Amino acid sequence: MLHFQRWKIILVLGIVIAGILFSLPNLFPAATMARMPSWLPHKQVNLGLDLQGGAHLLYQLDQKEMVQDWLNNIRGDVRETLRKDRIGYSDLAQDLAKRSVSVTIREPADMDKAYAALKKLAVPVGGDVFAGFSGYDLDVAKAGDTAITLTVTDPGMAHRMTSAIQASIETIRRRVDAFGTTEPSIQREGANRVLVQVPGIQDVERLKTLIGETGKLEFKMVDPAVDAAQAAATKQVPVGDELVYGTEVPPVPYVLKDQVLVSGQNLVDAQPGFDSRTGEPVVTFRFDAAGAKRFGKVTQENVGLPFAIVLDNKVVSAPVIREPILGGTGQISGNFTVQRANDLAVLLRSGALPAKLTVIEERTVGASLGADSIASGKKAAIMGLALVMIFMLAGYGLFGMFANIALIFNIALIFAVLSLLGATLTLPGIAGIVLTIGIAVDANVLINERIREEIRSGKSPYAAVDAGYSRALITIIDSNVTTLIAVLVLFWLGSGPVRGFAVTLTIGILASMFTAVTVTRLMVSYWLRWTRPQLIPI
Repeated sequence: MLHFQRWKIILVLGIVIAGILFSLPNLFPAATMARMPSWLPHKQVNLGLDLQGGAHLLYQLDQKEMVQDWLNNIRGDVRETLRKDRIGYSDLAQDLAKRSVSVTIREPADMDKAYAALKKLAVPVGGDVFAGFSGYDLDVAKAGDTAITLTVTDPGMAHRMTSAIQASIETIRRRVDAFGTTEPSIQREGANRVLVQVPGIQDVERLKTLIGETGKLEFKMVDPAVDAAQAAATKQVPVGDELVYGTEVPPVPYVLKDQVLVSGQNLVDAQPGFDSRTGEPVVTFRFDAAGAKRFGKVTQENVGLPFAIVLDNKVVSAPVIREPILGGTGQISGNFTVQRANDLAVLLRSGALPAKLTVIEERTVGASLGADSIASGKKAAIMGLALVMIFMLAGYGLFGMFANIALIFNIALIFAVLSLLGATLTLPGIAGIVLTIGIAVDANVLINERIREEIRSGKSPYAAVDAGYSRALITIIDSNVTTLIAVLVLFWLGSGPVRGFAVTLTIGILASMFTAVTVTRLMVSYWLRWTRPQLIPI
């Protein structure tokens, strides 16, 4: 048990040295590490929201708006399907309360043909290996002799909500990344909520504004035949039109055709810039091939007419088409500030949210409070480390010193692994490290007590140490594995701070098993060979 082959010695020393090297950057400020040579390790442990301050925002997805948009899409699909098959229809309507779209077929003879065509609009959901087939997202049913109803099913609603939450998370992540913050935490909470934690953010209001905007961009034609002021006063617009207000103060009314000519889904890039003629901040955009073709056709057919650029159901600008725009590029102007132009470009690049997000919980942690948390965590860790080391020295003498040296290596390995993984350290994570300090020497206590028992039984120093490590090994593995099982359950079922605690404790347990069973054994083995003691000072 005390014999080490050369490759094992090299491996153990290599792991210990690597642990020290990769943990050292955490002792220096980031500015100092930036001046260090590039071949040195530079990764540091990221500090969580509770340690460096920042924003904690809990958003809820507007399910009503999501269903409304879905019903609008279903209605458009029904219209397109029936027109494609040359089936006459009327009374195409939607019911938000019932989550359904209904249509009346003019000729009863076309009923079966229409039903078969509309039945294809239903898509199966939950068709993976684990969940199995859950049904279709739409229930297409005949209602009498001439009517067909398409109703959103519960499995379809659940699948749509999951997809919407996932899309929202990805969109929010792209928007938050524009702030250049470190390790934001964006995750799903419950059925229709998204938790956003951004450490180190200073301008929380700007962050809320940027995340909260849906970013739904649409290009629509202005109806020049309707007096917008009169329509705003009477709240009446012709069929096929809609009344939309601008972003001006006071808001200016516009009457737009409800048909979306080109949407933001066709955008491939958006960048802030300045107008070459006026010098005012603008946002330049570029469409993909399909969007460029559609945009070019629309502008070619409507030269001399005004069209509106609509963002989140507000008209940003409504210029007159002077000439066809065939290159697939353009610019949005609207009395923007430089910051607003930057934020708008970020919104358009990141894509639109599936529905509106509403803040239902907000907490802001100040940087000074985070600094106090770090100071308290350091104090707790240092005090715990000092007390444990004093106890080990007092209880086991030289062998206690071996355990203390291994404990230092253990802490270095924890920070090295956290740095390499790019993990975020939170206050519960510090608690996990403090707890690991106590757990780490527990294995050494078992080994030392076993060695004492072997000495009392009359064994020689070398035999007593060898038997102590051999017989304590199974107990050490059992105790640590049971702790690991509990910690893994915490990670699996927990979230946020609980997971941070579980991660650091898991790394600490694995590191303590390595240092207690391997590193201390290597030190004791060489001490026995060099000194050949007659008595064990334990």
